[in-house]
Amino acid sequence: MTPPTTAMQPRTAFYRWLALSANFALLVWIVLWQLKLSPHPHLNANALAIGWVIPLLLPLYGIIKGKPYTHAWANFVLMLYFLHALTLLYVDGGERWLALVELVLTFAAFIGNTLYARLRGKELGLKLTKLSEVEKQEKARFDHP
Repeated sequence: MTPPTTAMQPRTAFYRWLALSANFALLVWIVLWQLKLSPHPHLNANALAIGWVIPLLLPLYGIIKGKPYTHAWANFVLMLYFLHALTLLYVDGGERWLALVELVLTFAAFIGNTLYARLRGKELGLKLTKLSEVEKQEKARFDHP
């Protein structure tokens, strides 16, 4: 597959930068948190760090390549960190500031991913087929007289 040749608008480039920097910052933050800032007292910190980092690594290649679809589905991965941060903000006073940083980074990555995927997808002419069109196509394909 050849890379897209359509020029990227400045606004799209800003959201790409936001998505890249926030995703990388969240990755680094999770490693620092689990290994240095507040390692778990009873569990292996290395194993926890690896466990928390693996989901962030799954969409990383597509995010680096600037693929709009990867940016869009990466938000599903971010929900794990969003829920983790909100839960710790509510229940754990000792790690509340760590969770707040995680929440801010996750929110920034979510906004960057969403708006980059939307804007770049429009620039490249990518779009999902409307459900009514899919239904018409399926009906024509499977309903035989």
